[in-house]
Amino acid sequence: MNHADAWHADRPKEECGVLGLYTPGGEAARLAFFALFSLQHRGQESAGLAVSDGHRVHMHRDMGLVNQVFNEEILSTLPGHMAIGHTRYSTTGASVLRNAQPVYCSSTVGEIAVAHNGNLVNAGALRKELLMSGESMDTTADSEVIARLLVRNLHLGPVGAVAATMERLQGAYSVTVLLPNMVLGFRDPHGIRPLVAGRVGDGFMVASESCAFWPVGGVSDREVGPGEVVIIDHQGMRFEQAVPRAGETLCMFEFIYFARPDSVMYGRELYAVRENMGRQLAIEHPVEADVVVPVPDSGIPAAHGYSKQSGIPYHEVMMKSRYIHRTFIQPDQRMRELGVRMKLAPLLGQVKGKRLVLVDDSIVRATTTSQIVKLLFDSGAKEVHVRITAPPIKHPCFYGIDMASRGELAAATMDVEAIRNRLGATSLGYLSIEGTLKSVGKDRPMFCLACFDGDYPVPVTAEMEKMAFEEPPGVGQLATVTRGQLKLIED
Repeated sequence: MNHADAWHADRPKEECGVLGLYTPGGEAARLAFFALFSLQHRGQESAGLAVSDGHRVHMHRDMGLVNQVFNEEILSTLPGHMAIGHTRYSTTGASVLRNAQPVYCSSTVGEIAVAHNGNLVNAGALRKELLMSGESMDTTADSEVIARLLVRNLHLGPVGAVAATMERLQGAYSVTVLLPNMVLGFRDPHGIRPLVAGRVGDGFMVASESCAFWPVGGVSDREVGPGEVVIIDHQGMRFEQAVPRAGETLCMFEFIYFARPDSVMYGRELYAVRENMGRQLAIEHPVEADVVVPVPDSGIPAAHGYSKQSGIPYHEVMMKSRYIHRTFIQPDQRMRELGVRMKLAPLLGQVKGKRLVLVDDSIVRATTTSQIVKLLFDSGAKEVHVRITAPPIKHPCFYGIDMASRGELAAATMDVEAIRNRLGATSLGYLSIEGTLKSVGKDRPMFCLACFDGDYPVPVTAEMEKMAFEEPPGVGQLATVTRGQLKLIED
């Protein structure tokens, strides 16, 4: 693994955040910059903007956080009234500059740029087909496959191009596209990855989450439906069904962990949903204890819910460092073992001699949770009862979440008691799938629950490897691109 941050190594990882906007008054780059901040949680490895003035598409992208990639000088070189943006969180081995987005292509109608959240399960076959037909590829990401197919179909018009492209794609995707004179957004027929549309001033915006609208004075109006395309230009914002809906199976992990708690999905504010999950956890897995404590920050809403339902007092007993971000510096083994201590510091007076209910969102490999449990016991806790708002994760995700291979998933190889023993916890309780659905208030068919029950809405082969999507044939022919070379390539 390239990433040294031991905390993030054992967390589910969202692939990307995307947005697109049209603002008649100009300053699209500045608005998109601030909107991207609200999508930073969806990807911290690279960020990028593509902006159009109606004639040319200007683009800047780089490795790092949004505020590391952009400054006043860079934003001033991106004139225009239309923009798309992207924050990326790649799978292991693919976090390189050439894979930063948006993806840029030239076409018969002018320059275009594409930003993508999700994973295509047939990316390898499509890429091979494109290469054999003489297409050149600049990246190892499946997002470029979408861009190249769009370019090939642009003669059909924007909606026709999207429809023809979607008919070839299999997997999960929410996509924003910048053409010289319009912004497009579209979502896969199953609606696995989120996409919402709304207004910002006299213009319009589409983004992965509703939380992106608030910082720029916008209002989210509706979700882009499965198989639907939204067109934004000087005529306004309109929607068309590009391909038939195949259902509505939004990723449940958006509710459990990925999306910001102030976002709204399916008409539910996620903070309230996560509180409901905590309440349901207290019903399904009660325990006698002195205090309910969250793993910050993702466990806070559910811990509040557990406390309210159980009557056990809530306290934050671990302080999270706000200044430790992902790092590419390789630690030695001792530093890996101390990874959680770099991130969390206990309030010893609130822990010593106490029976704790530790609430968190998920367990993937179990390494991070075990380190937190050990930290609390080392700090004097009498008992540590672990409660998890996600059901046991038994199957890998092929739709845009980098969580682990099946062999690395704790719940795929161990029962609950074995995992409890590995954690060193006094007890362990997972929220049931039924309890998770009850907390959201929606029926089972409306969600992708594949990582819990193995029922994949878009079929995947049993032997499929996640990295096969990002390392199809031809990778070895690509030259390494350094930070300083990107500007030359884009010019």
